[in-house]
Amino acid sequence: MSFIESTLYQTMGHSPLQVLTHPLLTEKSITVSVKRDDLLHPDISGNKWRKLKYNLLYAEANNKNHLVSFGGAFSNHIHALAAACNHFKFQATGIIRGEVHYASNPTLSQVQKWGMELQFIDRKTYRLKEQDEYLAMLQKQYPTAYIIPEGGSNNLAIPGVEEVIKELTQQCKQPIGHIFTATGSAGTLAGLISGALKYSPMTIVHGIAVLKNAQYLEETVKGFVQEESQINWHLHTGFHEGGYGKVSLTLAEFCRQFTLDTNIPIEPIYSGKMFYALWKLIKQDYFPAGTHIVALHTGGLQGLAGLKEQKKF
Repeated sequence: MSFIESTLYQTMGHSPLQVLTHPLLTEKSITVSVKRDDLLHPDISGNKWRKLKYNLLYAEANNKNHLVSFGGAFSNHIHALAAACNHFKFQATGIIRGEVHYASNPTLSQVQKWGMELQFIDRKTYRLKEQDEYLAMLQKQYPTAYIIPEGGSNNLAIPGVEEVIKELTQQCKQPIGHIFTATGSAGTLAGLISGALKYSPMTIVHGIAVLKNAQYLEETVKGFVQEESQINWHLHTGFHEGGYGKVSLTLAEFCRQFTLDTNIPIEPIYSGKMFYALWKLIKQDYFPAGTHIVALHTGGLQGLAGLKEQKKF
């Protein structure tokens, strides 16, 4: 058994499933269960752990002891990767979009405590992060490193996210009509679609895009899941509230009220937009009475400190 399998990997377990009680759900005769992936681990939680799991196992199996990836100054992925590298004894480098002064924010301060080296690049260079020429240059700079894309979304992310659906088929007492997730780089959405193909083919999968002009993510999903047309899935692009990282007053108030009503902490960048969209759809009678919906809580709560520092939430 590998080091990863014998340590944290073995202790993660299944995240709990919490059925919500809320006046709106009673009024509409809708059941909403929340898959609490935010509770998987204090530092490596949510969809970030799901997407990293098989990447970490691959790196270990191929004797890659240095992991390099990309993210913004408040990136949940960078935070989770740094924590995982600290736990599993990998060297870590984060290629960060933005200026050096971001190094003192709550997210990047913590990743440096975990031992991650930071390399700041300007936005123009950051846009090259998926280009072969730039990646070859980066690989030359870090010859022993395994490079993971932004958000952790690659083919090795898919089987980790598939496990969400597998767990749900064991946890749910009734069939899952719909499953919702926040969508940024589309790896989690693709993994849920792939998991539904394997374990729950009648489930309709929904991604709530958290950024503007996100229609291109449909092609990203199709690149990850060749058989995706066999599953009913939707990418909703009208709930971004102004774009990635934008927090409207309405969204901020919804997040605060949702946490008060349900005792489930959420943040407005990912999980908040997903629940906000779901609540709107329920109010609009998008679902017939009797529907069972699962909402995947993808974590990201570490970002709250940065939002408060920026006075966005």
